[in-house]
Amino acid sequence: MSTLTGKQVADAGLDGWTFLLGALHTRIRTPDFAAGLALVAAVGAEAERVDHHPDLDLRYTHVDVRLWSHDAGGVTGRDLRLARTISVLATDAGLTVSYAGLSRLELALDSPEHAAVLPFWRAVLAAERPDGPGAADDEVRDPAGALPTVWFQSSGRDEPRQRWHPDVWVDPAEVRPRMEAALAAGGTLVSDAEAPHFWVLADPDGNRVCLCTWQGRD
Repeated sequence: MSTLTGKQVADAGLDGWTFLLGALHTRIRTPDFAAGLALVAAVGAEAERVDHHPDLDLRYTHVDVRLWSHDAGGVTGRDLRLARTISVLATDAGLTVSYAGLSRLELALDSPEHAAVLPFWRAVLAAERPDGPGAADDEVRDPAGALPTVWFQSSGRDEPRQRWHPDVWVDPAEVRPRMEAALAAGGTLVSDAEAPHFWVLADPDGNRVCLCTWQGRD
C-alpha cells in the first residue's frame, strides 16, 4: 500500500485536517467531557467496523485525532476515507473538525557524531529506534507515543553551539501568525533560506526553534 505525500494529502481537500509528521491530525472541540466521550465511542465503533484504528486523545474541551497506517509507515487512502467518516460523525454530533492551534513537537540534538550519543538517549528515555517502511536511523521514539520524537542532526564541534532545539510542526496556514507573534514577543527570524520546509527563529537569548511544514517534502 503506497503512502501519500503532504501535497497529495492537501490536494485531497480534507477540510479541518492537516498533515503533520507523516500523519493526519484534527482537533474536535467539545462542549463537555460527555460529548467528547460520545464522539470517541462513535469513532471507535467505526474504527472496529473498518479494522483501522486512529490514535485518540480525549480531553475535557476537545478530542485530538491522529490517523496513519502503521503497516505502511505513513498516510494511505484508507486514512483519507476514515478521516472523512470522522468528519461526518463530528458534524452529526454538532461538532467541528479543525487544525487551528494544532502542532506536533520534535526535539533535535545537534551532534558531531549521533551514533555515539543515540544509544544513551534511547536508554534514558526508554525509547526505541523506529522500524518498518521508511524508518530513519537517526531518531528514537517513545513506544507509547506520549513523548516527542528525538532526532539527531549533524553539527560541527566549534563552541559555543546550541545542542538542543525544538522543531514545531504546523499546518502551512499556521506559520505566518505564529511567526508574527514570536517576532512581536521579541524574537528574531534567523533564516528563511529553507522555507517553506522550515523557518529558523530565535528568542531574545538566541535559543533557536524551527517552524516546520510538509511543504516541499516527499
